[in-house]
Amino acid sequence: MKKLGLLVRLEAKAGKEKNVEEFITSALPLAKEEAGTISWYAFRIDSSTFGIYDTFSDEEGRQAHLGGKIAKALMENAPELLANPPYIEKLDILAAK
Repeated sequence: MKKLGLLVRLEAKAGKEKNVEEFITSALPLAKEEAGTISWYAFRIDSSTFGIYDTFSDEEGRQAHLGGKIAKALMENAPELLANPPYIEKLDILAAK
């Protein structure tokens, strides 16, 4: 069962919106490789704001994701692509369908 989550908010620099979209959507194959990541979503909030939402069954899976390839690539590319550092929130999932 999904017990834990992460909500990541990304604000693209002006002119880098398409690059951020391409970057996060290209991470799907990496997310599929992560055994501890139950679900993973990349989404757009508005023209320059994007996000990633993922779920995990335990803290070990969440920590593996935070230390994994997607997080590493995000932090390496953040200065070029993002107006602000990624805003990462840890969530406890209370109910799910």
